[in-house]
Amino acid sequence: MDKYNEALQNYNTNLNDDVVKQEVEQILRENLSKYSNTDVYKFLFGCIDLTSLNTTDTAQHITNFTKRVNDFENEHPEMNNVAAICVYPNMAGTVRMNLEVSDVNIAAVSAGFPSSQTFTEVKVAETALAVADGADEIDIVINVGNFLAEEYEEMCDEIEEIKHSCRDAHLKVILETGALKTASNIKKASILAIYSGADFIKTSTGKMEPAATLEAAYVMCQAIKEYYDKTGTMIGFKPAGGISTTEDAVKYYCIVAEVLGEKWLDKKYFRLGASRLANNLLSSIAGSPVKFF
Repeated sequence: MDKYNEALQNYNTNLNDDVVKQEVEQILRENLSKYSNTDVYKFLFGCIDLTSLNTTDTAQHITNFTKRVNDFENEHPEMNNVAAICVYPNMAGTVRMNLEVSDVNIAAVSAGFPSSQTFTEVKVAETALAVADGADEIDIVINVGNFLAEEYEEMCDEIEEIKHSCRDAHLKVILETGALKTASNIKKASILAIYSGADFIKTSTGKMEPAATLEAAYVMCQAIKEYYDKTGTMIGFKPAGGISTTEDAVKYYCIVAEVLGEKWLDKKYFRLGASRLANNLLSSIAGSPVKFF
């Protein structure tokens, strides 16, 4: 038995989708209202990976995008800025050249994003180039085909190679939970990604439906908690894809707070991948429409 199947045997991966749904509903029913407040909205804003992943992106667009993040600190000194700017790997250098605020990281998607369907050598090279250009964080996608075919060793060995090419950059591993379909698959993929070197596990690319779901978040947070209980190592969690309203974001906060606890309520361990969410959170904080970004 390889080390990956051995790792899976240490966790309960036999989950019932209906039970997961009921448990999520119970958590929200009992706890959501206490988190719907301005302090939580401000915290959530500071956990955003502000994202531009468009086919039409240009260096000029990303320059302007970055300048808005610079401007935010001057116009809203009372608030924390976003956690990171997330772009395609060829744009990491553009962000690095234009970013003037010290507490915002540069995240780059890499490794054949969003399908992860290319040569491992290409994935490793692309990641190394993005890091060399200034990326502090790398977001990659598991090889979903290999996972579904139960070719775990091939999938995990590739993640380990990419992790090595990250050097000091943090690695976020996207499970593409919409393609995994079941809670059991999501739990297995979470564990395998963590054991392969993920610093964060992330729900989705945002390029397919369904994207992030609360049920997927719940299962992923359970995996993170169980891994922490066994090893003492904290792994981060990032839901992404379709999270656009304040209410959406607070629901994910609620899941993290109730499953993982207060230690994870820090941008070191909790991020939200979003583009529209930033303005909506600012609007909720201000009590009137804000279109800053």
